[in-house]
Amino acid sequence: MSYTIIDVPENGEKITNTNGVLNVPDNPIVPFIEGDGTGPDIWRAAVRVVDAAVEKAYGGKRKLYWMEVYAGQKAYDKWGEWMPDETVQAFNEFLVGIKGPLTTPAGADTQALNEALAGQLDLYACVRPVKYFSGIPSPVHHPDYVDMVIFRENTEDIYTGIEFENGTSENKTFKALLQEQFPKEFAKMRFPDTSGIGLKPVSREGTSRIVRAAVNYALRYNRKSVTLVHKGNIMKFTEGAFRNWGYELVEREFGDKVYTWAQWNRTKDAQDEAAANAEQSAALKAGKLLIKDVIADIVFQQTITRAREFDILATMNMNGDYLSDALFAQVGGLGFAPEGRINYESGAAIFEATHGTDPKNAERNVANPGAVVLSGAMMLRYMGWDEAADLIVSGMEQAISAKRVTADLYNVMDGADRLSTSEFGDEIIKQM
Repeated sequence: MSYTIIDVPENGEKITNTNGVLNVPDNPIVPFIEGDGTGPDIWRAAVRVVDAAVEKAYGGKRKLYWMEVYAGQKAYDKWGEWMPDETVQAFNEFLVGIKGPLTTPAGADTQALNEALAGQLDLYACVRPVKYFSGIPSPVHHPDYVDMVIFRENTEDIYTGIEFENGTSENKTFKALLQEQFPKEFAKMRFPDTSGIGLKPVSREGTSRIVRAAVNYALRYNRKSVTLVHKGNIMKFTEGAFRNWGYELVEREFGDKVYTWAQWNRTKDAQDEAAANAEQSAALKAGKLLIKDVIADIVFQQTITRAREFDILATMNMNGDYLSDALFAQVGGLGFAPEGRINYESGAAIFEATHGTDPKNAERNVANPGAVVLSGAMMLRYMGWDEAADLIVSGMEQAISAKRVTADLYNVMDGADRLSTSEFGDEIIKQM
């Protein structure tokens, strides 16, 4: 594929995918978007950290060949487009990339930038690791108990945007159809004449692939459990179906590697609770992965009061959005909030910070690059370069422990040294 606005590195090679297996050469070409606002400052620090980790881990035997692609304000200023087609094509061709925060253009569809990439590449898994780094002030007593990874389904639920605004002809047509065909359901609306309407699609296929990804991750990294988060006690045929389909998928595809609460309930019904407890205990002692579920509103309480009971969480779109932000608040906020948007079948993946552009601090060299740095670690781990990823995490831990931090942490930590964005990147490298 030829490009007119993108310069492809000559010495690098493409990452490819064969039947769901990622093939990563020692010299992969990696597309990146530096981002808007504080994005360029953050990217300059983050890329040095990632390159240093790769060099230290592999002694020159492996190297990333960065390829800039364009989106957001920089793309608009150069070519009059917020998301050039070549950018989407590049991520599709080279599979694995990373990006800084992008602005949402005034008056534009809020899905125009980030969601354009995620939607066109079908990046169905939004993966958000939440880990506490010692020394960061937290509103909870034991933030050190938090070490979770959220697998958020990223293509369904109410975020599909199927809505009918009150007062529009579409809204009136839909409500008339509902009243005619499903009068009992129509009667449940308290104020139908002024109600906006939204749909909540949840499919077996969408459920299966996010739960499959969560379980595969848990097995690969020897985690203890996967929790299906849902509100199935109220929304039985969407959120309840997510739970039921999740259990069915796990038992069908992972067999003896797992033990599920659905199995526990069947044993309890056939025998008694003592037998079910004994069965579960034996399964866990044998090293099986526990698959359980929790009601969505309860999980907010329990991830605070019983955080050590949670490991990997598989969620629908909205629940995962809310829950991940709440968990990030326990461990220091969005400055340490990375994510990967991934399609585990095609291999396509884009890693990014979850925070915004913070335009007031653009080009001031004061922003915390932690989220993009940790996104780089996620990317390396996805590529199978765990040694380099571990160095980044270790360097981050040591820099924070030494209280050598950017302004956001300096303002809330006693006895800290205030570093610029670039200096914090240097400190992470030093501490690897």
